[in-house]
Amino acid sequence: MNSKTLPVFLSFLCMGFGDAVNTFVGVAKDHFSLTTFESSFIASAGFIMFGLLSVPMGLFQDKCGRKKTLLTGLIVALIGILTVMLFGLDRYAVFLLSILLLGGGATILQVAGNPIMRDVSDEGRYSSNLSLGQFIKAIGSFTAPLVFFMAGKMGYTETQSWNVLFPIFAVAVAVSIISVATLKVQEKSDAGKTASLGSCIRLLGDPSVAFSVLAIFVYVGAEVCMASGMPVYFSEQFGINQSLATKFVMYFFVTIMIGRFLGAMLLRKVRPGRFLVATCYVSLAGFILLVLGSSAVGLIASPDAREIVTTASLVVLALGFANIFPLVFSMAIDRLPDKANELSGLMVSAICGGAFLLPLMGWIGDASGNLFYGFVVPLVAVLYILGVGLVMKSEKKEGRDA
Repeated sequence: MNSKTLPVFLSFLCMGFGDAVNTFVGVAKDHFSLTTFESSFIASAGFIMFGLLSVPMGLFQDKCGRKKTLLTGLIVALIGILTVMLFGLDRYAVFLLSILLLGGGATILQVAGNPIMRDVSDEGRYSSNLSLGQFIKAIGSFTAPLVFFMAGKMGYTETQSWNVLFPIFAVAVAVSIISVATLKVQEKSDAGKTASLGSCIRLLGDPSVAFSVLAIFVYVGAEVCMASGMPVYFSEQFGINQSLATKFVMYFFVTIMIGRFLGAMLLRKVRPGRFLVATCYVSLAGFILLVLGSSAVGLIASPDAREIVTTASLVVLALGFANIFPLVFSMAIDRLPDKANELSGLMVSAICGGAFLLPLMGWIGDASGNLFYGFVVPLVAVLYILGVGLVMKSEKKEGRDA
């Protein structure tokens, strides 16, 4: 880690605060006496912002620079945090505005943070640093559930827990703003051409760009499918209480964190294209374990044994999923570094895939009468990403560190 990467890593930590809002859904539902429909806007805030802001911010970034865009994302997130701190938690509309601003800030940070990491990374370290950045982002994502858990153990009420959490967010973002403001970076881009909406759309005419954007779309959707579907699946298959079944989400994301850290280390030795293919094969091994642990095929008679094998499948899947996003992102940017700003906007907008694949998985599960069959959705997503990885790996030029 060099001195220039530290401010960007701090920005990735703050980026994770946008994911942390998912922790607020149940708490806010009770605190504001919301309907399920009203509370759903909290979980959807991030996907809404990704869909609305990513491409426009990619164009803004091309004109104003990645550092300014990164600072803009941090400032927007800070405004969202201060909204709650200044106006309190008495009105749902104010709280929702805060969440939208926090999600908007996280979106802008994604657009700027991923390509600027290339600008500050040493030769051959971009993919590795991007995986490490995603690991640090995951730490930010865990801040909210950890604070709520610790505050609850100490006897704090829900409102008091929020009053602990948001100042932590504010301090972290303020420190990041100061750190990024002092960052001196030479941005690697094509200064002779200005990006436009038309140039973004034309980029999709490049098959490798279209394949990469779609890979991000289906990957995020697959991750949401596993994180949201597994607790329901465990509850249905093994009679586990829903509240206890949510612990499997924790297993999934903790394993992803570990996998990203390990991936950052391995990518210092292994080429990104080769690693992407390998990580897809690991994911497929996880799906094989899921099939073996399912009573739908009856290969394992003991319910306890099936539960153990199914839990193992979740861990293996998380290890396989861990580095797909930073690998696809970094390989696409390395292939067309002069189009980094437009590419970043397109690929971050594809994160909205998380809002589309889960309903499809649920529909298949309902139609078949068994959620197990719904897991064909993330399976097909991984098979597609494997195909993209094989194509990228076979190209003569994968980028400077591929």
